[in-house]
Amino acid sequence: MTQSYEAIFENNRKWIEFKLSQDPDFFGQLAKTQNPEYLYIGGSDSRVVAEEITGVSSGQFFIHRTIGNVVHTLDMNSTAVIQYAVEHLKVKHIVVCGHYQCDGVKAAMTSQDLGLLNPWLRNIRDVYRLHLMELDAIADEGKRYDRLVELNVLEQCINVTKMACVQERYLLEEYPIVHGWVFDLRTGKIIDLKIDFEKILKDIQKIYNLTDSNWIMNRKAK
Repeated sequence: MTQSYEAIFENNRKWIEFKLSQDPDFFGQLAKTQNPEYLYIGGSDSRVVAEEITGVSSGQFFIHRTIGNVVHTLDMNSTAVIQYAVEHLKVKHIVVCGHYQCDGVKAAMTSQDLGLLNPWLRNIRDVYRLHLMELDAIADEGKRYDRLVELNVLEQCINVTKMACVQERYLLEEYPIVHGWVFDLRTGKIIDLKIDFEKILKDIQKIYNLTDSNWIMNRKAK
């Protein structure tokens, strides 16, 4: 265990040497203000590292991770991250990325008392309830889990869109755009669920509009 811990610092030393060999001013540039175009909201799973699976370098993603990639509007951590990314960093894209074989999704489909995790996983159970007929019609358990992963990503994208800061900036600048991805641990592929962001806006506008404006009409009038 001690050797594993100490290896981290040795790896860090080697990483510094490598970066400086590629660009002597790498850390000078890195220390300057960040200007990412993407907010990446993913799961906490140790196997899914945003920069690694996408091949982006430091500073390109602003990252937030939660169990089950859940975005709950009563979670001050998630809402603060989103508001900071939208209002201050001016990100152009918000990505919610789930992954197949997600332990959080599997736990949410299990009849088991998980203590403090219960209220958090209830958000995923609610997604299951909303799509109960579709999911229960899938006989294969693995495929059912996979589909719930996808539906959970969609619902979390909707939760992002419910936020006033996202709506208000989109009205002014037509950004940010919300995307839903799923990472497949079995193949290494990122799957774009091709969420129709404008359709989501239109569908939820009557209930969740916090701007007293017609989002879609205002955009088309520009």
